[in-house]
Amino acid sequence: MNFTPFPGIKTDRLLLRKTEESDVEEMLFLRSDKIVNKYIERAEEDKTKTNADALKFIRMITGDIENNKSITWAISMKGDPKMIGSICLWNFSEDKKVAEVGYSLYPDFFRKGIMSESLIQIINYGFGELKLEKIEAYTHKENESSKRLLEKNDFHLIFGKVDKHNAANLVYVIENECVR
Repeated sequence: MNFTPFPGIKTDRLLLRKTEESDVEEMLFLRSDKIVNKYIERAEEDKTKTNADALKFIRMITGDIENNKSITWAISMKGDPKMIGSICLWNFSEDKKVAEVGYSLYPDFFRKGIMSESLIQIINYGFGELKLEKIEAYTHKENESSKRLLEKNDFHLIFGKVDKHNAANLVYVIENECVR
C-alpha cells in the first residue's frame, strides 16, 4: 500500500483531493458542527473545538497518508477548491485486506448525491488499486441517511457484529466481487 503520489480523483462534478492546512476552517466545521456530528461519538481528547485542533487533525491525517496508514480525501466541487466534505479509508486490518470507510459533508450539500458519488470512487479505489477484499462502514443505528447511502451503494448489514467502541453503531460491509 502506497499513497504517494497522492491519488486525486475526479468525477463529473467533484474533485477528491488531498486535505491541506488551508482547509483548517472547513475541517473545524466538519468535525465540530452539531448537525454533521449528530451521530458521532468522540472521546473528549479527540474532539475538534478550535482551529488549532483542526490543524493538528489535518497534520495527523497527512502523516497517516505519508506513512501509508490511512488516506483521507477532501471533497470539493470542480471549479471551487473549498472543502465541502471528506471521505477516508482507514482502520486497515493487519493483512491490509479490510478497511473502514468514513465520511462527512456540509449540510448545504446533503441529498445532492455528492457523498454517493464520492463513495463509489473510494470503493473503486479500494478494490481496484488497494486490492481490498472488504470495506466496512460503521454508522449509528438512528442515522437513516447514512444507512440509505450505504445500502444504495451495495453495502449490507453484518448482523451480530458489534462496534466495540460504540454499541449504538451498526456495521455494514461491501465485498470485492473480484477476490471471491
